[in-house]
Amino acid sequence: MLHLAANYLLYRLRAFKLHGVHSPFVFELYQNVILHEGDYYAYSLIEDLRSSLLTEDRAIPVTDFGAGPKAGLKNNRKISYIARTSAKPAKYAQLLFRLVAHFQPATIFDLGTSLGITTSYLAKANKQAKVYTFEGCPSIAAEAKSNFEKLGLPNVQQVIGNLDDTLPQQLQLVEQLDFVFFDGNHRYEPTMRYFEACLGKHHEHSVFVVDDLYWSAEMKRAWQEIKRHPQVCQTVDLFYIGLVFFRKTQPKEHFTLLY
Repeated sequence: MLHLAANYLLYRLRAFKLHGVHSPFVFELYQNVILHEGDYYAYSLIEDLRSSLLTEDRAIPVTDFGAGPKAGLKNNRKISYIARTSAKPAKYAQLLFRLVAHFQPATIFDLGTSLGITTSYLAKANKQAKVYTFEGCPSIAAEAKSNFEKLGLPNVQQVIGNLDDTLPQQLQLVEQLDFVFFDGNHRYEPTMRYFEACLGKHHEHSVFVVDDLYWSAEMKRAWQEIKRHPQVCQTVDLFYIGLVFFRKTQPKEHFTLLY
C-alpha cells in the first residue's frame, strides 16, 4: 500500500537511535527492552505453534467485526490464511513479551485474540498475570482456546463476542488495567472509544500499546489524537506499534525510535 510506504519513509527520516533519547526512562527501555536481542524459551514454543498453524489447511467459518468491506460478513477461511494475515509478526509479538516481562503487569487486556499467538506471548511473559483476551468470532476463539491449552496457559481468560459489548462489561469486573494491547479494530472511532474506555481503569504505571499506527488514515489520525490526549504523558512511535505511558513525574514527550 502506497500510503504505508510513504509513512514508513517519513518514520525513518524522523526516527532516533540511542544518541537522540534524552529521557532516562525511555533510554533504558529502548536499550534494554526494545532493542534486546536475546532469546527466551517461550519464543521457540510459540513460533513452533505458529509454524504448524501456517500449514493448517482446515477451514473454519469466520465473522468479521473489524474494519474493511468484509466487516459483518461470514465466510470460510483456512487456518493458514488467518495465521498469515492476522497474527502479529514474531519481531513485534516478542517485543510485547519483553514489555510484559519488564513491567510485570498483573492485569492485561488483549483486544483482538485471533488464533492466540500474540496472546500467548503476553501470557508466557508473566505467568502470574491475568490475561483477558477479546475475540468476536466464536470459531476463531475455539481455535485459540485449543492453542492456549497446547502451550499450557491457564492464566488466559477468553472474552467472546462483539468488543463493543464485551469490553465495557469486562472493564466493570477489573479494579485496574496495567497493560492493554489495542488490536481489535482499525478504524478511528472504535479505536478512540476503546482507548477512552480503558483510560477509566489506567494508573500512572499502566502501559498501553496501539497496533498498526499507520495501517490507514483513520489509524494515523487516532494515533495523533492519542498523543495529544491530556492524560497521556509519553509516547514511543515504533511505526508498526506505539507505546503509551502515563508517568506524570516525567515531562510530556513523544519519541519516534528506530526499530
